[in-house]
Amino acid sequence: MSDVVLRTGALVKDFGKGAARVRAVDEVDLAVRTGETVAVMGPSGCGKSTLLHLIGGMVRPTAGEIELAGRRADTMSERGLARLRRDRLGFVFQAFHLMPELTAVENVEVPALLAGRSPRVARALAVDLLKRVGLTDRAGHRPSALSGGQRQRVAIARALSNQPLVVLADEPTGNLDSAATADVLRLFGALHQAGQTLVVVTHDARVAASADRVLTMRDGALVDQTVLAGAGA
Repeated sequence: MSDVVLRTGALVKDFGKGAARVRAVDEVDLAVRTGETVAVMGPSGCGKSTLLHLIGGMVRPTAGEIELAGRRADTMSERGLARLRRDRLGFVFQAFHLMPELTAVENVEVPALLAGRSPRVARALAVDLLKRVGLTDRAGHRPSALSGGQRQRVAIARALSNQPLVVLADEPTGNLDSAATADVLRLFGALHQAGQTLVVVTHDARVAASADRVLTMRDGALVDQTVLAGAGA
């Protein structure tokens, strides 16, 4: 895990102007190695979700640098950023963001189809990913027929369908009960063992305990780092 796949340098994000300006992310330097799981914690409003959105190219930084696999993301065009999100990143959200009119397997295959894979290849990949997350028997169900934990597992499978360099997860257990949270934690542990790079924003100590490192944010800045011995083992 010596290679740095994701890096930020002096990253800043301001919202508003003049006296109303709020600094959401304040001079953040971050390096994430290939195969590493990093958890970002902190109080509500500390900037951790904004940091994730910056890394994911969903908002533009005010200042600073973002590199993914050695390529500068902060200077890319909108088209380049869209391609980066499609081809290199996977996203998992607290609210799942599944398409309600599509079945589980159809939701999972969408990123592969958008990346230009044939319907046959995309479907085979989606079926395999649903098997990995333990939902083969729910492949034909729409999100409304799934529990919260099942929907999140579908969302994780979808995030993996483009074989991303990095999966970004924003409060992935925030809407789940304890049993469903345990399922998602086991799945993240399996992804870690398989070498998937993960950056997880969370308020849940159980999620953070499964990481290699826990970064703490306060008032937009990284203020602490804890390396967890044996994490992900």
